Amino acid sequence: MEVDGGLIFDDLAAVKEKVEELRAIGYDGMYSFEGASDGFLPFAIAAEHTETETLSTQVAVAFARNPLTLAYQANDLQMLSKGRFILGLGTQARQNIEKRFSMPWGKPVTRMRDMVGAIRAIQRTWQTGERLDYQGEYYRHTKMQPMFTPKPNPHGPPPLMLGAIGKPMTRAAGELADWFVVIPFSTPAFVEKTTFPALHEGLEAGGRTWSDLGIAVQCMIATGADERSYDEALARTRYQIAFYGSTPIYAKALEAEGWGDLHPVLRKMTRENRWLEMGELITDEMCERFAVVGEPTEIGPKLVERFGGWVDRLSIVTTYRLDPEVARKIVSDVKALTAGRGS
Repeated sequence: MEVDGGLIFDDLAAVKEKVEELRAIGYDGMYSFEGASDGFLPFAIAAEHTETETLSTQVAVAFARNPLTLAYQANDLQMLSKGRFILGLGTQARQNIEKRFSMPWGKPVTRMRDMVGAIRAIQRTWQTGERLDYQGEYYRHTKMQPMFTPKPNPHGPPPLMLGAIGKPMTRAAGELADWFVVIPFSTPAFVEKTTFPALHEGLEAGGRTWSDLGIAVQCMIATGADERSYDEALARTRYQIAFYGSTPIYAKALEAEGWGDLHPVLRKMTRENRWLEMGELITDEMCERFAVVGEPTEIGPKLVERFGGWVDRLSIVTTYRLDPEVARKIVSDVKALTAGRGS
């Protein structure tokens, strides 16, 4: 199991320093999160200052872009990183697509299938020189002049990762994607009862097996080097769980744990702009289900216990600054406990 750290920053000028910190900690890869910055741009810097680490968007907002722009960005980063890039895509929520990005919504599963098909058709044209003629329900790409055609990528097209929580999109990922990423707002029970069966159905529909699909997991952790930092980490993790729980597409994860009544309450609080109060509704039990909580020495073993038998890549998620020494301990423990294991 490889461990990825978040390439999260406040200023693009700080990316090189952040990359060096993540390398020193010992992460096997770096992932970007599309929050207050672009998910692709930092990898142009990271690719030049890393040699072995995998770089992945976990996940880029697919419907804020189109297949051709995504194909160009992914191809450039695959070339620059010498084959270490993974293109991770997700849908985002409808209101974000329409109101934040000012882009049209549609049938999300159908549209994602269409987007994946279009991206791969474009990549195939670039690699083989065959005529581009992709015509789907949402995307049609039929023109690719030599001036706009990249040379064949010696590292091949980057693998494609899809993130999802609902059964239909998860099934589509099992059928189409090279990687599937379990979003951080998932509990072990939800993954076992919902995610795994949907992926299995998708693999069967695509004539594939589990060996054809890499599994990545994003997991929130709450820990700290001392009591003050631990308390801050726990408070911020509670807020993050509450934020996810207020979003309609994530309500099913709460429902699976018997906490479905909490979603409308959290939803109402967001409409009333009571963001800072939301975390107070997240109990210790909820934190333990949705995150891994404990002292620094406990986190690594807990992560391995939860994910060690089935995960290929583990992305550690924090909404606070994780002390580098604490992070180094966690990564070292995970690697030591999973050394020699098959995922």
